[in-house]
Amino acid sequence: MRITADTTACVGAGQCALVAGNLFDQDDDGIVELLEDTPAPADEALARRAASLCPSHAITIAE
Repeated sequence: MRITADTTACVGAGQCALVAGNLFDQDDDGIVELLEDTPAPADEALARRAASLCPSHAITIAE
């Protein structure tokens, strides 16, 4: 699995950081920061959840 985060599409809702704080953070402006683009197998479900909750679809998952 590979995660990508489009900082230009991000609206700063912060759902990703709330759901998967070990994979995502937010900068001072609230924009997504990807901490890990290839998560451990144990974190893959959290990555998918974060992507599904993103209101701007800024997070994508490639299997």
